Amino acid sequence: MQTNTATIMTRHIPNGPARAFLCVLLALGVLTSFNLYAEDAAPPEGAAAEVHTESMIDRFIEGGWVMYPITVCSIALVWLTVDLWMRTGIKKAAPPAQVAQVQDLFRAGDYVGAYQFCKGSPSAFTNTTRVGLSFLGDGHDATEAALFSELNKVNAAIQTRINYLSVIGVCTPMIGLTGTVTGMMRAFSTLKTSGAGDPAKLSGAIGEVLIATASGLFIAVPAFMFFDFLRNRLQVSMSDLQEIVMALFRKMPYSHLKDAHVGEEEFYAAIPNWVAGEAQPATAA
Repeated sequence: MQTNTATIMTRHIPNGPARAFLCVLLALGVLTSFNLYAEDAAPPEGAAAEVHTESMIDRFIEGGWVMYPITVCSIALVWLTVDLWMRTGIKKAAPPAQVAQVQDLFRAGDYVGAYQFCKGSPSAFTNTTRVGLSFLGDGHDATEAALFSELNKVNAAIQTRINYLSVIGVCTPMIGLTGTVTGMMRAFSTLKTSGAGDPAKLSGAIGEVLIATASGLFIAVPAFMFFDFLRNRLQVSMSDLQEIVMALFRKMPYSHLKDAHVGEEEFYAAIPNWVAGEAQPATAA
């Protein structure tokens, strides 16, 4: 098949800077909330003692070693949330400009041009359409099966990333519980060696217990919330993407495209060598 119209290639500005900016904003919001959580309540009015507040760094140090893996989980939570919010939007999966361009090429019957456009402008929509175009010569059933297979592949790839939020939601309370156990061990060790006469050491161990537990829950709760929200958002986007793609192939003239090779895939299957006239029967050595 020959290309009848010029293929228009669209260039997209990488969304890396925008994604990083959103991550910074969300991280600042998390840190601000955590800092408010870390402040101690002011003493009653008229009290002689000065108001003492502990900074986030003080709380972090008091929480013990478990605060380091919890911090890593919180950074991963922020990154995954922002990244998946962008990935699960229908405008990201099927950019309107790409949809309009492919529709115009389909109306013109320029399937080779549509394939080249989809190959040069990767997205969930163009990747799915490109795979469907490469199976046009094999008929309706093969093309439809290829489309659904590619849609399932796109869905599985994004769903796998969403599942990481569930992993964070499960792991962070366990990490906090580990800090709780080690803090209690430290508290009992203090009671064993110093008795109740050293309240500073005892309160430090108890503080480690409470901060570790609270920090794990502080990360786990939003992780599960974002997991459910983004999973539902993905389902809506995949349904819309399927509708857009299937509309392109609804009235495809398969009878005129029989055995046509639209794509650039290489076929490896050939006539068996024992069927070819020149082939000699294989003999055992």
